[in-house]
Amino acid sequence: MNRPSLRAVYVISVAAELAGMHPQTLRNYERTGLLDPSRTAGGSRRYSEVDLERLRHIQELTNAGINLEGVKRILTLEAELVQMRANAEALAATLHATIEETHRHYRRDLVPVQNAVAIFVETPRPRG
Repeated sequence: MNRPSLRAVYVISVAAELAGMHPQTLRNYERTGLLDPSRTAGGSRRYSEVDLERLRHIQELTNAGINLEGVKRILTLEAELVQMRANAEALAATLHATIEETHRHYRRDLVPVQNAVAIFVETPRPRG
């Protein structure tokens, strides 16, 4: 799967054209905190493929009728979800490693016992 590049190479006019937006829209998204492009030493904005994907996602949400504050909240929640999933995967890996380590430390001289129920039946003794 191709991962989008983090390398910021597009100037604002090219990024706007690639995203199908006006450059002023990109500036507005930056002002509202929806986008944070890289900057050159001279202060010019530079956009990456990740930024372009984010712009397209913002456009999908606004086209669905969600206002910019709603979009901002959705993007925040999506980022939190990604972080929580990563944390859950890390915890699961740690748990698995701990279980494996515990199994390696079992005493090898112990023999497993089957869980079986023994029924004791008393037989009558002959009288005699």
